[in-house]
Amino acid sequence: MGITEDIADDLARETIDAMDKLGDDRLFEEIAKSIGASSQTTEEAFLTAIRVRLAERRARKLLAERLAAGSS
Repeated sequence: MGITEDIADDLARETIDAMDKLGDDRLFEEIAKSIGASSQTTEEAFLTAIRVRLAERRARKLLAERLAAGSS
């Protein structure tokens, strides 16, 4: 990846961790707004990384649930 994507992905990971710790599932919107004030390109990369990582989380949870239900 390029520097923009690397930075955005690192920030996305940290933001998701903070969302979990704070119980604030919309924190990423505030962070994205702050990023967008300086760099729309970085904001878009950040939001893409957030969406991908949250989608992966949901998919892994569903997979684990289905596997657990299938093994009972």
